[in-house]
Amino acid sequence: MLVVTLGAAVGVIPFGPLRFGAAGALFVGLALGAVSPALGDGLALVSTLGLALFVYTVGVAAGETFFADLRRQLPLMVLGVATVAAVAALAGLVGSWLGLGTGMVAGLLAGALTSTPALAAATAATGSPDAAVGYALGYPVGVVLAIVVVALVVSRSWPGRADPTPASADGIVAESVHVERATSPRAVPGWSDEAIKMSYLVRDGRTRVLAPGEDLQAGDQVLVVGAPSAVEAATAHLGHRLSRELTDDRGAVDFTRFVVSSPAVAGRTVAQLNLPGRHGAVITRVRRGDADLLARDDLVLQLGDRVLAVAPQEELDDLSALLGNSERRVSEVDALALGLGLVLGLLVGAVAVPLPGGAAFSLGSAAGPLVVGMALGAIHRTGPLIWAMPLTVNLTIRQVGPLLFLATVGLSSGPKFAEQALTATGLRAGLLAAAIVLASAAAFLAGARALGLSAPRAAGGFAGYVGQPAILAFATSRVSDSRVDAGYAALFALGIIAKIVAVQVMGAVG
Repeated sequence: MLVVTLGAAVGVIPFGPLRFGAAGALFVGLALGAVSPALGDGLALVSTLGLALFVYTVGVAAGETFFADLRRQLPLMVLGVATVAAVAALAGLVGSWLGLGTGMVAGLLAGALTSTPALAAATAATGSPDAAVGYALGYPVGVVLAIVVVALVVSRSWPGRADPTPASADGIVAESVHVERATSPRAVPGWSDEAIKMSYLVRDGRTRVLAPGEDLQAGDQVLVVGAPSAVEAATAHLGHRLSRELTDDRGAVDFTRFVVSSPAVAGRTVAQLNLPGRHGAVITRVRRGDADLLARDDLVLQLGDRVLAVAPQEELDDLSALLGNSERRVSEVDALALGLGLVLGLLVGAVAVPLPGGAAFSLGSAAGPLVVGMALGAIHRTGPLIWAMPLTVNLTIRQVGPLLFLATVGLSSGPKFAEQALTATGLRAGLLAAAIVLASAAAFLAGARALGLSAPRAAGGFAGYVGQPAILAFATSRVSDSRVDAGYAALFALGIIAKIVAVQVMGAVG
């Protein structure tokens, strides 16, 4: 715990745009382990626990996005996997030429591509303490060079013929509109494909919530919510913008944010709640983490979501009871779902598939919980069990897990790191780590351009390919574009799996 504490302190120290985060525990562990090798004994169980917690929570959070975007982002995913395979083969050849062992090369690949789970797989596959040394040498090189690459790419405007700017790139706005002619909502641009929502309706001086399928009449006043471009198109079709805001009148109809904390609601779509029919209400937006989402009918609500509901005043208390609206409940861990999910993940990881030559392949404690977490995250719930966690809980566990794992790895690998870090071998390892990152960037970005992807999605995809949240944070600080996050989400979990498989293949053939 001393290593975890000091490592967390080191992790928040800024080096320009770079922070080491959880990897600070690795460097502190290496230093203390070099001073006293006995400190690293008997920590294997703690290491496995920390790793399993991390990858499982990553999988649960990424599962829905991964499978929902599978078809649309499949070319980007294939590109990421192909790049990992090509770079792993290149690393093996160059590493052999430089006289570096298989364990060192596998660790360098995991470190340069900042994959903690891949380090665990590399150590297990090669049985060499050099894997942790290679990881420690390659990690800072990988993060620094990846940030430089993203800085050069994310603001570019190369042609993205297959990746136009999304309508949601500018966020969500609400516009009060005067209706000039009778029309059906289905005729309004953006209504059928749910690019907009309409909530407030003022007719003959009376304010209420627009009912589903209700036609609009000349003289009506409505509130249109959606991306700026979609709201502008709907306004032009309906009539003109009002000089006053309909939301200023909160007498008969009001809008309130509610926290989704009810297990009965979590894991269900907005449409399944049937709020218009049951309460005469409509959900227009959902705040999840730092993102505002338009409340499409197929959007699955999660514990901790903050939904913006427009409803008659007399229905607000019932809505609060339905959704839960408890901050305390969304800060709690469902130990039953978490424990069962981890058990399933570790069991799947323990399954060994025989390979030719007497070898065997298994997902291990790195990929097993990750794959199961992704599947359960996509399912959302099974009967009373809700697999998805509140985002705050997920992020907390995701921070603790790598700290435990990297601290134990550092303590056990300290002596070996001290022997090789400041030697010719360490220099060759650093050069190979740089080659891994630069070759990855060249192949991935060239492929993204060939596929017609935009620079923001390519930069986000490369950040997910490398897998370091600091790189994503740097990219989003440079541009505000949802394609950055989408590219990251498409490759983050898949990239982890690809790197795990790559280092296991290295161990098998080495």
